[in-house]
Amino acid sequence: MPTLPSEPGGTAETGTGGYGRVQASHLQRQVAEGFGADAGRYDRARPTYPADLVDRIIAASPGRDVLDVGCGTGISARLFAAAGCRVLGVDPDPRMAGLARQGGTGTEVAKFEDWDPAGRTFDAVIAAQAWHWVDPAAGAAKAAAVLRPGGRLAVFWNAFDPPKGLREAFAGVFRRVLPDSPSGGFWDRPAVDAYRAGCARVADAIRQTGAFGEPEEWLSYWERPYTRDEWLDLVPTTGGFTRHPEAIQRELLDGLGAAADAAGGTFTMSYTTIAATAARLAS
Repeated sequence: MPTLPSEPGGTAETGTGGYGRVQASHLQRQVAEGFGADAGRYDRARPTYPADLVDRIIAASPGRDVLDVGCGTGISARLFAAAGCRVLGVDPDPRMAGLARQGGTGTEVAKFEDWDPAGRTFDAVIAAQAWHWVDPAAGAAKAAAVLRPGGRLAVFWNAFDPPKGLREAFAGVFRRVLPDSPSGGFWDRPAVDAYRAGCARVADAIRQTGAFGEPEEWLSYWERPYTRDEWLDLVPTTGGFTRHPEAIQRELLDGLGAAADAAGGTFTMSYTTIAATAARLAS
């Protein structure tokens, strides 16, 4: 459940996506701005991003100056820094930004649309699990304004898919605890389908700027094992989860934990990291 409404393709209740049923997730800032309430858990529990995607973005950029939009606690920024990039983060939440700074990422507090680059330009603008919180038209235009000629915009999300039996069990928990919400329906198909549809809409917004070459979709496939406790540590970091009453949160966690226990207490999550990316035109 890497962010409930935070990615292209889920619902505000499940925290499993954002461009699907949540058509204007960039307007739901109160959900995004709630992540900092437990920034330490967010940094600890959220999944990483695949090295091959990081390397591909760097190789396709003219240099190594990177702007990380919605950098959060610096999970993606640290990957690019470890690969030799100079990374500046921008995030609207001072709590998240503070933790990113502690991890070595210089971070400025602002919404990207309002952020003042002060004449600075970059070779790559990235956004990991965050672009759905940015106004799509204004964000693409702002990225174009701060990218050097040939610079790359790359925005990406982790779409996850548990084993089929667990997916069905998780769906049953959400349908039982939240019978009037569309949450359970998210689990009826692989998350990658909804995320790819969301990325297509991101690509349309990039095209409309007239400042980029034709957008591309890049896919990376990887897996991560979870114990029951690791999974339950992640769930509360998903967008919208903590907006439920505590009793509902507890019931959801108990049900998801029981499903993981029934599967043996451990499982392997299949991830597809989906990027919408385009290069800034020279003119």
